[in-house]
Amino acid sequence: MIMQQTTVTEVLDRPFSRELLARDITRLAYVAKDGTPRTVPIAFAWNGTEIVMCTSKNAPKLHALKANPSVALTIDTEVHPPKILLIRGRAELDYVDGIPDEYLEANTSYAMTAEQRVEWEAEVRSLYRDGMVRIVVTPTWAKLIDFETTLPSAVAELVEQRAERQLPESDVENGPAAPSPA
Repeated sequence: MIMQQTTVTEVLDRPFSRELLARDITRLAYVAKDGTPRTVPIAFAWNGTEIVMCTSKNAPKLHALKANPSVALTIDTEVHPPKILLIRGRAELDYVDGIPDEYLEANTSYAMTAEQRVEWEAEVRSLYRDGMVRIVVTPTWAKLIDFETTLPSAVAELVEQRAERQLPESDVENGPAAPSPA
């Protein structure tokens, strides 16, 4: 299902969505070459219109994404009630030389001293010296579940059913009461 782009943008512009898009780990769901589902945690960066994830050029997920670029992403919190951002889109693969800026940006929230950061970047540049692949997803569908203003659709349906069960019996039998004449 594809939403209108204005609706996707409205969901992604909500304050809770912006908070979640500022995080650095998402769960990427895709269909593997053998037809089975896969979900992997992966670092990401949000550039305002796209989610960019980076991986090695020999990652098995790349073959699967070439065959079926449809993906789903989940970005969430670890507190109660959780905040959950669900996104769907198509992955575009961009093979690049060197280390993409998004990869370095996506890994800035890890607690490292300045010296550790320098060592980490040197290790990354040594490991990925042949370059990386940017997995770029432009959202075509998005839903924010914050358990304050939005709920999972099945839970919202149950809340509605519960409210209907709690109506006084006379309201159910006779319908809503007519307004009294003034």
